[in-house]
Amino acid sequence: MGEGRIGVVETPEPTGGVRLQVLACALCGSDLRPWRQGWPVIPGHEVLGRVDQPGDVLHGSRALLYISAFCGHCAECRAGRTNLCEAMPPLLGWQVPGGYAELVAAPRQCLMPLPDWVPDRLAPLLLDTIGTVAHGVRQAHRVVEPGPALVLGAGPIGLGAILVLRRFGFKPIHVIEPASYRGQVAAELGALPADAQDPPRTLLVAVAPGGAVVQLGESDAWHLTETRPIRRKDFFLIRSFYFPFSDLAENFELLRDDEADYARLVDDTADLDGLDGLFAAFARGERLKPLFVPS
Repeated sequence: MGEGRIGVVETPEPTGGVRLQVLACALCGSDLRPWRQGWPVIPGHEVLGRVDQPGDVLHGSRALLYISAFCGHCAECRAGRTNLCEAMPPLLGWQVPGGYAELVAAPRQCLMPLPDWVPDRLAPLLLDTIGTVAHGVRQAHRVVEPGPALVLGAGPIGLGAILVLRRFGFKPIHVIEPASYRGQVAAELGALPADAQDPPRTLLVAVAPGGAVVQLGESDAWHLTETRPIRRKDFFLIRSFYFPFSDLAENFELLRDDEADYARLVDDTADLDGLDGLFAAFARGERLKPLFVPS
């Protein structure tokens, strides 16, 4: 509702695709924008649901929801790059109602069925915390060899980056994180604390010649201020907003390889009645990757 207020209201049952009962929806740093500003649709874009469509072949099965209703026909989709769909389709929880609800509807092509071994509690991590991050690291891995890495911020994306970078062989990994709780968990995952001076410039100054700076997820405050130390070296600047649908199988393996560490990130849950307090704690940096779980 804006200004840090969450309203619980009755709405018509969702239409416009396959209907799912929401099993979990992970809180994301980008959700703080609608939490503060208000939003015209129900937010929530890291959604795990159970198909509730009697007679459908998928009825009763669990599925993650891909954020973009990609067309499947454009050149990018045909090449497997569904995250770059030329149709610029609406996004779940942003332009169409999302997962902070009991029910959600999504186009069939957005359903990503889950293997039985993936627990409900960790499944939403396969979207942004693993999916978006791993896509960005894979992009960087195309142009640089594993070596030292610096992570700006140990929120859900930053902590996911530490785990993915570690799995890809990058070391040592340093992190800039002012919140003590998140910094402590980053250290437990093997990251070393770095001094926080001017974070946006720190990344561009710190990157080695021929290295890569990777911007992950969403940011309303990404600005480049070029100075002589930045100008006098070559480096790669990589943008990763989301991951292609085809990455999912590899991302399952990332979760399987470090399941105990990813489980450390899911540190709280709440139903509709407790969602207000959960968001406030998340905004203060007192939670890592909490989940909305309908009662």
